[in-house]
Amino acid sequence: MPPRGGDISKSLSAAKSLRNLVHAINVTDGSRAIMRMHSMAVCKLLLESKIEPILQIACRDKNRIALQAEILGAHALGIKNILCLTGDPVRAGDQANSRPVHDYESVQLLKQVTSFNLGKDPVSGYLPDGPTKLFAGTAADPNSKNFNSLRKRLERKKEAGANFIQTQMVMDSKILEKFCKEIATPLEMPVLAGVFLLKSAKNAHFINKVVPGADIPTSILNRLEKAKDPESEGISIAAEQIKRFIDLAKGVHIMAVKAEKKIPLILQKANISSLNL
Repeated sequence: MPPRGGDISKSLSAAKSLRNLVHAINVTDGSRAIMRMHSMAVCKLLLESKIEPILQIACRDKNRIALQAEILGAHALGIKNILCLTGDPVRAGDQANSRPVHDYESVQLLKQVTSFNLGKDPVSGYLPDGPTKLFAGTAADPNSKNFNSLRKRLERKKEAGANFIQTQMVMDSKILEKFCKEIATPLEMPVLAGVFLLKSAKNAHFINKVVPGADIPTSILNRLEKAKDPESEGISIAAEQIKRFIDLAKGVHIMAVKAEKKIPLILQKANISSLNL
């Protein structure tokens, strides 16, 4: 998560502590509609630190001209991976009077990345300097109540150029297994399953309330409420999920908001101590 200010030192330090433990690091773009440093700046600094970033681009705050400029800028800076998102609603954030743009949504953004990779100019003809070389992915929520709608939307995203899926947080391995077997695998889209570090029962209830798509079950809420050390229990829950998910999906992405220093311990508990990078 980029900092809420101009000092990148803490975010960069957290990222560097994960070098050789993870394959890449996501950089969020105005998550929950809250102002933070531009994600592209953080991605560039990660590249300079020999860490592969995944640039998240949300459509909420920018028109198509700004989004097109951002895609080209990412290519120029050597950022290869883009996660194309519609963006959390403004009402989820702390500046409710802001005006959302939504000139594009995630499918249109994926099409734009694909178009640039083909060297096409958005107005006419072709880009004068040749095509971009970007690897685009998309997000999905396996907890969706409308599975047919989820399938159809991911079919559109696949057709638009999505190469991989990062899921929202998943708490039930059966839900992930159903999602992978019935939707992702037939579409030949590799899945990175979302694992969220819960710090306490209070934190979990807050996540359920404010995070779009969150669905933390009562069984996990009860574990956190009864735990003598809720933080340690949250780490154990995350590690258990990784152990279950790693055989169902192509990988996991760990969301440890403001607690990235706990990720090495989560990986250790999940029996993942190093990577062949």
